[in-house]
Parts: sequence; C-alpha cells; structure tokens
Amino acid sequence: MSDFSTSNRRGFIYALAQLSALSAISLSPFKVLSAPLRNASVSIITGPYLQAVSPTSMSIRWITSTNSYGWVEYGETEALGNKAHAVTDGLVNAHTRIHEVVVSGLEPGRQYYYRIGSKEILDFQPYKLMYGETAHSAVYTLQTVDPKAIQTNWLVLNDIHDRPHSFGELIRHNGDAPYDFVFLNGDMFDYQTDEQQLIDHLIHPCTEAFARKKPFLFVRGNHETRGKFARQLKDYFTNPGGQYFSIEAGPVFAVALDTGEDKPDTEPVYAGIVDFDHYRMQQAIWLEKQLQLKEARKARFRVVMMHIPPFYSGDWHGTMHCRKLFSPLFDRYRVDLVIAGHTHKHGIHPPVKGEHSYPIVIGGGPKEGKRTLIQVSANANQLAVKILGDTGAELGEYTISSR
Repeated sequence: MSDFSTSNRRGFIYALAQLSALSAISLSPFKVLSAPLRNASVSIITGPYLQAVSPTSMSIRWITSTNSYGWVEYGETEALGNKAHAVTDGLVNAHTRIHEVVVSGLEPGRQYYYRIGSKEILDFQPYKLMYGETAHSAVYTLQTVDPKAIQTNWLVLNDIHDRPHSFGELIRHNGDAPYDFVFLNGDMFDYQTDEQQLIDHLIHPCTEAFARKKPFLFVRGNHETRGKFARQLKDYFTNPGGQYFSIEAGPVFAVALDTGEDKPDTEPVYAGIVDFDHYRMQQAIWLEKQLQLKEARKARFRVVMMHIPPFYSGDWHGTMHCRKLFSPLFDRYRVDLVIAGHTHKHGIHPPVKGEHSYPIVIGGGPKEGKRTLIQVSANANQLAVKILGDTGAELGEYTISSR
C-alpha cells in the first residue's frame, strides 16, 4: 500500500511531466535515491522524519515537491482527531517546501499516532489563495520522553561520508534492542552540495531505516562546514536548542558540542569566511553553564558527544583547541563519558591520570570493515557502551558505575 493518498488521476499526468522535466537536466552529482513523485500535483519527497523530542512535544519535518501548506494530524489512537500546524508571528507557515511542525501539549512517555498532510498552493495573491491537490503520509507512531524514566538507550553513528546505505545496514545490527533516539555525530557528508544530497544521502535513508518512528539528533563534523550549501544545512534539521545543545534522558544529562573545523581559520582554503575559534570559545562558556545546572549536577551520568575528540586525534588545530577549551571543564565537572568520531578508527580509551579523567569512546570510519554502531544504555546503577562492527560483532565495551 502506498504511503501517500491523492485526490484524482489528473494529478498523475502533471507529476509525470514534472519528473520527465527533472530527468532531462542534472541538478546534482549524487545518485537519486529519494522517493519518486506520486500521483498528485504535490507529493511528499521525503519524510516524515522526527527531530527534537521533549516530554511534551515532538518536532516533525518533511519536504514536498512544490510549495504547499502542511500540517500534522495526531492522537492517542489511529483515529487521530487533532491537528497542528506551525505559526510564526500570527501567520501560519505556508507556501514552502521545507516543513516543520512542532506538536506540543503531549503527555510525557506516551505513544501517539500521527500522519502529515500537505495541500498544494497553486496561486498566492494578496486577497486570493488557490489550493491544488492534497497528499498525506501513512499513519505512524512516536513516543515522547519520560523525564522520570529509570533507563535510557540511544545509538550513535559517525563518519558516514556520503554512503547512504550505511544507515540501514548499521541500524539493523541493533536488532530488537530498545532505543529512544539516534545521534549522528558528524561527518555524514564529505561536503555540502545541495538539497538533493541532504535528501538522498541522509534524510531519506534515515527515514526509511528508523526516523518515522524514532527521532535523530545531528551535530556537524568538520566536513559539514565545507561546501556551498553548508550555510543552509540548519534549515533541514531541528535540535533541542540549536547547533549545540543539552538534553535530559532518564538518568543521563547529555551535551552535544559542535566542534567545527579541524584546521586553523586562517587556512587559504576557507578564503577568510570562517571563524570557528570564537565559535568554540562561545561553546566553552555555554558548556560550563550547562554543567553547573542542577539537572546536570543531580544526573546519575554526564555524557558529552562531539565529533572531534580532545585526545587520540593527532595534534591538528581543531583537536588541540578542543582539548584546551573543553577538557578542563570535563575534568572539573566530572563528565563520565565522551563519545566522538573523526579519526576513522574505533577505540575505547579509559581515563589517563594527568591527561583526562574521563573515558573517550571513538567510532569507526566510513569504509566497509571500518564502520561502527555505538550502543549506549544507562540506568540508575550503570552506564554501558558497546561498539558493534560491520558484521554486528562486538568490538569493545565499557561500563561506568554510578557515583
């Protein structure tokens, strides 16, 4: 059964003409993997994909083929019964292809059913608006966060580097083990080219693998700072607080840092239009305030996720700057675990006296045989981390007892 409903057959001819026109020109150097146009003048190109989640809300995103008005229908049963749309300064968000609706007023730790809808806007005049066809997704489920949960589980992927098949292949290794969200720890791409790359190489494969039912959070690696589309990246993803953020997940207070580029800002390749040193300095100020919060101090475990690790990544500028700014704060506020990527070589590094008082877990690289899935599980007594390899075999584990 198709995921999308349509109004009539007339729209099919229109969509077919659109698809033929697009195939006649090359819009992207990347192979098209996204869902094809459906039998309507408006179609859902990719999504829905779940983003920032809280005890009482969930961000739901999708992209349509043409400008449209979008909404979310939801409820505690498949009958749905409620509707939400996005409003900015009194205006309902419409006449756009990139949709985000934050469904709020939900109950903590509860499952909801939902589907998305989009109605094409054919003509948008000052005093007259003409609608076209409507497309709906199938009905899916989502679950809000329970801040009082005694256990939390999540998965970490890093350094996929434009290999979209890796998302589904690696997530499958988790089997039926429970997880609350997936964290994408940077370098999902080699560099940023255009919207189609985002769809084909991240959004669509994640949606197909898990993101209709489980949210993902995404922070940049150094490669996401490169390319002509890097400054538009944030328009397609929603984190709970921005490019860097903190979340409470059961017994864990987790912080995600955006470590920026690994080279000095003065490198000629950046042509004078980057300023990551100051950006990291701003994060260090923010990080200390986060770790001073009551929620952080009372949490059973404090976990930091960042692309560039402060150790075990050579002596390039980015590594050394992260070490200088962040590592003393990790030591001072007793961070229990740092999860990183970047090196393309997995490793579990216990605390080293005089260097770092916290363990550092680093995920693998993009090539087959080097890829990894990191599983994190925490309850009131312990936090456990496992690294699984390409075949699903365990490559290493580390357990931390509650203090």
